[in-house]
Amino acid sequence: MGFRENLKDEMDYQDISTRELAEKSGVGKRTIDNYLMSNPQEPGVYNAIKIAQALNVSVEYLVTGSEYKSPVTITGEKLEFLSSFEHLQADDRLLIVNLIKKLQHATTPS
Repeated sequence: MGFRENLKDEMDYQDISTRELAEKSGVGKRTIDNYLMSNPQEPGVYNAIKIAQALNVSVEYLVTGSEYKSPVTITGEKLEFLSSFEHLQADDRLLIVNLIKKLQHATTPS
């Protein structure tokens, strides 16, 4: 499946109309209609990103139908940490990143 089919399936799944997607993404309704036609125009990178963000999916998913598989499983405390980290102010996030680097350096055998 390609972008057209994945976009259509995701819109159906989220029960979102072309007009709603156009409003959420900032991509014109006529442009989105063109992506959904039987002989579709492929979107440029910027429109693909806007559409993916509006649908809360990745561009990779819209293009390939599958998500990137992370080599790290994120569940439990990792997920809680990431969720908390995301809500911190930028300066606080930087402090956390620097602390982690310092701790990694301290535990790395010489």
